[in-house]
Amino acid sequence: MAGQGLSYHNRTTIPGFPHTFVMGFKYTTNERVRMRSILKKRGALFALLLVVALVAAACSSSSEETTTTAASGGDETTTTAAALPGEGMKVGMAFDIGGRGDQSFNDSAAAGLEKAIEDFGIDTKELEADAGGENREENLRLLAEDGSELILAIGFAFAEGVTNVATDFPDTYFAVVDDASVDLPNVAGLVFAEHEGSALVGAAAALKTETDTIGFIGGVSGFGLIEKFEAGYEFGARQINPDINILVTYLSAAPDFAGFNDPAKANESALGMYDEGADVIYHAAGGSGAGLFEAAKSYSEANDTKVWAIGVDSDQYNTADDAVKEYILTSMLKRVDVSVYSAVSSFVNGKPLVGPQVFDLAVNGVGY
Repeated sequence: MAGQGLSYHNRTTIPGFPHTFVMGFKYTTNERVRMRSILKKRGALFALLLVVALVAAACSSSSEETTTTAASGGDETTTTAAALPGEGMKVGMAFDIGGRGDQSFNDSAAAGLEKAIEDFGIDTKELEADAGGENREENLRLLAEDGSELILAIGFAFAEGVTNVATDFPDTYFAVVDDASVDLPNVAGLVFAEHEGSALVGAAAALKTETDTIGFIGGVSGFGLIEKFEAGYEFGARQINPDINILVTYLSAAPDFAGFNDPAKANESALGMYDEGADVIYHAAGGSGAGLFEAAKSYSEANDTKVWAIGVDSDQYNTADDAVKEYILTSMLKRVDVSVYSAVSSFVNGKPLVGPQVFDLAVNGVGY
């Protein structure tokens, strides 16, 4: 990739560490030895590869495409194209605030759904929460009434709505991303080991900083989820440098979830952290992260220096504006796409997910 940012397109393997470590910039020999020693001592035994075994379903004659051609001898030969296993199945997706185009959480979910459409041939319908999120339950109900057999709710804020709608539609399956509190026989909770992926980018930040000060910007505090990102980031950084200075701020506090879609406030917070000496900042703030990337660019240009930003959820180097890409060190991948695809795959194959489903490093649910 261009610039010095990290991306999982540019990887190398550190002996003794079972992950492929991203090397978008050069570490010194001492840094590599120190990283290897620390991680080996703590027994970081994680698997990185997701193995998905899909068995093609037999196709009924009613859903087969038939092509007839004439052979050279005049006889006709017939070939049939196998139907995809999910053809005719209806899957609904309810996006949270920001919807498609947020370059983060919702877009990752959309990527998983698109892959499922390609692989299984499912029919889909998508609805997006309004700016305040007041219509979350309404959207779930509309999808259920429209005949969706599996409904994917993208975000913990759907939990209450899923409880109500899943009770009224017991024959419809639901999967809620980031929440496992709904205890119903037709509901799955798709949750992640965010602290594991955040620990990896925390280590990367501690290795890259030249000021021994790094930062963390959380979208919304007070409900426990984003604090997992913060805790993992701090843990990973302190494995490299126990005395590192970590600046932390949150853009809003629950039940105010505006912090997930406030780039201007993230920009202001990031500039303040850079002024305080941070030269690497990690965000877990959804659509607000765009403000961090702009802050890294503007601060670097105004001060004739180079500071860094770390993205979240998807590889934000790939989705950010070209003007800010060179300031993105790496991204913590929260593979919402993997969880969505897994939920659809299980449903199509007659084994719908129910109950808590944890996506961690071992199943490629998080990474960087």
